[in-house]
Amino acid sequence: MSGHSKWATIKHKKGLADAKRGQKFTKLIKEISVAAKMGGPDPESNARLRTAMLKARTENMPKDNIERAIKKGSGEMDASVFYELTYEGYAPGGVALIIDTLTDNKNRTASDVRSTLTKSGGTLGASGCVSYMFQTKGIIAYDANKYTEEQIFEVALENGADDVTSSDDIIEVLTAPNDYANVLEALQEAGFEQESAEIAKVADQNVTLDAEKARKVLKIIDKLEELDDVQQVSTNLELPDDFEDGEE
Repeated sequence: MSGHSKWATIKHKKGLADAKRGQKFTKLIKEISVAAKMGGPDPESNARLRTAMLKARTENMPKDNIERAIKKGSGEMDASVFYELTYEGYAPGGVALIIDTLTDNKNRTASDVRSTLTKSGGTLGASGCVSYMFQTKGIIAYDANKYTEEQIFEVALENGADDVTSSDDIIEVLTAPNDYANVLEALQEAGFEQESAEIAKVADQNVTLDAEKARKVLKIIDKLEELDDVQQVSTNLELPDDFEDGEE
């Protein structure tokens, strides 16, 4: 695959703050439970569950929490019923947004997402209005000050990665969703410590805004990601070269 997802660079440049630890664990538990419900409790035969568990371990979630989430999803323990809903829309400047959610209350989530977007100058669109612009990819990012692209490239490509690129002090490995867990585990076993790792929607074409407008879009993304039901926000925003952390 050619090109660069830009998402790791966005996170690096804007100094994207992680969600509060408790909120992050809550979102991971939802994903593990839903994955176990849909594909069964065995991660060897359930790629989605394996990926969710790998993410949880990367975030240092306690083993007991992971096991309880699997039991809830597989029906061994009582649990809420979660629905997967995806919203599509636009931020100011024509920037596309895809908002993936897991919720036990569809009306609440729809209201929260719509309100957050419109209050920030964005708009909620119809299903399919922007999703055609994106592909789902595994994205694993490394600090280019710690490793070279060549070091990462050799291990990543041998284990099924699609591409390895570097930009703005970040080395980024792109994979097909089904290869993501294998590639990440191989790189970890080889001693490479990732800065971030996730399966996300990557835009085929990006939109570049000036620093001021880009900052407004990033604030919208932050507000959406703060919603309890939002699991992930994907965008085709590309930050300008002169964008700096902490600008007001």
